Amino acid sequence: MIDPRAVIDPAARIAEGVEIGPFSIVGADVEIGEGTVVGPHVVIKGPTKIGKNNRIFQFATIGEECQDKKYAGEPTTLVIGDNNVIREACTFHRGTVQDNGTTIVGSDNLFMVNVHVAHDAIIGDHCILANDTNVAGHVKIGDWAILGGATQVHQFCMIGAHAMCGAGTVVLKDIPAFVMSQGYPAQPHGINSEGLKRRGFEKDSITRIRAAYKTLYRQNLTLAEAKEALAEEAAQDSGVAMLLDSLNAATRGIIR
Repeated sequence: MIDPRAVIDPAARIAEGVEIGPFSIVGADVEIGEGTVVGPHVVIKGPTKIGKNNRIFQFATIGEECQDKKYAGEPTTLVIGDNNVIREACTFHRGTVQDNGTTIVGSDNLFMVNVHVAHDAIIGDHCILANDTNVAGHVKIGDWAILGGATQVHQFCMIGAHAMCGAGTVVLKDIPAFVMSQGYPAQPHGINSEGLKRRGFEKDSITRIRAAYKTLYRQNLTLAEAKEALAEEAAQDSGVAMLLDSLNAATRGIIR
């Protein structure tokens, strides 16, 4: 299952059933879980832990040192969950000691061609990042988020669960859960109602989330006033509660 032309460090921990293609390089302190398929010409450096049943396509670079001038060779880490698809030429970098030292990628995500995930980013589960998307350092992306092609996310931004960015969006502030955005800079354009239907949200909950969006964006309220107005509704609906949680987690201000 491991091509003889691949270069595997003896200290790497490779589970049963892992496939590694020709001319790929796997360094020391790399752990690859059962059923993961690594294509040809892939470079994986450690400390990196990769879970089960991932597919990593050719020319991807996983676990490389970060592009941060403060980085001084510390043994920071990259952790990747299960069932991810990482397409050609993606680059995932390890963390920095200025943060928690770890870049984290969840499970069941799709990273299309040439996606970059920078140091200390945290990406949830079931996300889609389309071609040429760049996620800067310390960014947090919630579950089920979709980033259209060539989305650019500024460092320290947060993108909430079920949010959606149109192609070419430049994210300079935080995007609340469920919100669709587009533009440079990103501006809100309603909620991702179709995505919520596909994920089993009840019609009543979607209606409540849509009403909460209008409270947030169409009543000329400050963020503090909007959060106060949503608190009672959040106690009655888990979707509105998720939206409010994302507002409370915002550190850069939200898109307007």
